[in-house]
Amino acid sequence: MILPFLLVIPFIAGIICLASRQRRVMDAVTVLSGLALLITGSIIAVQILNHGPVSSFGRFFYADSLSAVVILVIVVVAFTTSIFSTGYMRYQKTETVLGPRPLEGYYVLYHAFLIAMLLVPISNNLGIMWMAVEATTLASALLVALYGTVESLEAAWKYIIIGSVGIALALFGTVLVYYAGIHALGQGNYDLNWTTLEPVGHRLNPSIMKLVFIFALIGYGTKAGLAPMHTWLPDAHSEAPVPVSALLSGVLLNLALYAILRYYALAVRALGHAYPRHLLLAFGVFSIFVATLFIVRQADYKRLLAYSSVEHIGIIACGFAFGGPLATYGALLQMLNHAVVKSLMFFAVGNVLLKYRSKGIADISGLLRVSPLTAGVLILGGFALTGSPPFNTFVSEVAILWGGLETGNGLAAIIIIGLLAIIFIGFLQYVNSMVFGMPPSGQEPSRTNPWIAAAFAFSLAPILVLGFYVPSALDHLIRHAVTTVSAP
Repeated sequence: MILPFLLVIPFIAGIICLASRQRRVMDAVTVLSGLALLITGSIIAVQILNHGPVSSFGRFFYADSLSAVVILVIVVVAFTTSIFSTGYMRYQKTETVLGPRPLEGYYVLYHAFLIAMLLVPISNNLGIMWMAVEATTLASALLVALYGTVESLEAAWKYIIIGSVGIALALFGTVLVYYAGIHALGQGNYDLNWTTLEPVGHRLNPSIMKLVFIFALIGYGTKAGLAPMHTWLPDAHSEAPVPVSALLSGVLLNLALYAILRYYALAVRALGHAYPRHLLLAFGVFSIFVATLFIVRQADYKRLLAYSSVEHIGIIACGFAFGGPLATYGALLQMLNHAVVKSLMFFAVGNVLLKYRSKGIADISGLLRVSPLTAGVLILGGFALTGSPPFNTFVSEVAILWGGLETGNGLAAIIIIGLLAIIFIGFLQYVNSMVFGMPPSGQEPSRTNPWIAAAFAFSLAPILVLGFYVPSALDHLIRHAVTTVSAP
């Protein structure tokens, strides 16, 4: 019965924030709820590791090892984001599209966004999962438009329109898989639950499942930021408040990828490995290629991080497409690694935005003199984000690429390595220009808010630890998840 607590905790926190007019109360409640989610998510992961899948309310809620990995991604980033929000949002505008009480509105929508995201990995029913993914758009659209500028309103509108088109295509896939299930099980014995479909995946009609996977890949791939359906992502991530950008980039994209994986596992059972892998690999490599083009010529550091997310989602997709235990393991680990690194980088550039009041890369210089702590975090995060040793992303990206070579995908792996080398040079060139040199005239050194510094510390810890050592519990959990994704 522990799964529903993942939804109850942010619900109660949101109600308290709605009823309270005190900033300190809202800050404290948000941090405590983030900590409670982290503890609850960890307990669920341990239960699944020790006793197998867990369920509640007659299997309405259901979580297996793959769900547990995604739950960990959500709760870790939710915890660090709750801390960062406490230090960051107090400096924001006093009136937004939410009216004269923007902080209250922000926190209520923030917790609603968390509820929608947490519902995705614990939904047994693929239709409910679709509804939860759609709910994340509704919950986050106002957050993207929070500041009420022309750019933010345009970004929110673009996000809603493109996201809705994508989710409509995913709905077609959901309807078709329901149709395939009826033919395999009979109408009276069928409820669209993963636990019902997974055991009979090999009996699903192959012709229908080809269409199912195409609709699911393009539909949820739009939400995941796979190119060429990624066009909403740079605008939304650039205009949203920084904590929301961290959740969008670090968590929401992984959730859409999780939805694809559920359909991928069914497609593999019904069609074999070749068809779904080739499609997923094509979208993955193309996403990395498109991201490379935009990263090497970028003027806005938040948009730079957004295109980096397109790159990393492409890398993860390629890992699953390569197949095999090693590449799949690396892709699952990369989901967690990317989430913590990308959230850290958004925290760093958020502090830059507070100090320089500009998102233009050309306007930022001498950060090392203005805020040595932020500069250090930006350097470490930049190396981690580009997959450099000894950071966590290096481990998972090497596993993906090595797994690609092992499974006979050497050409794709070599292309990816070449693109990653270009990204490494271009990305770190921007970091160098922002960190070093002389600050602009009138830019004085300033101290970093303690809450923001704490968010830096909690985000850096897993980045450094996972670069040297994957805890045995996490290792075993991911290995179990590999079997769910890479079913025979």
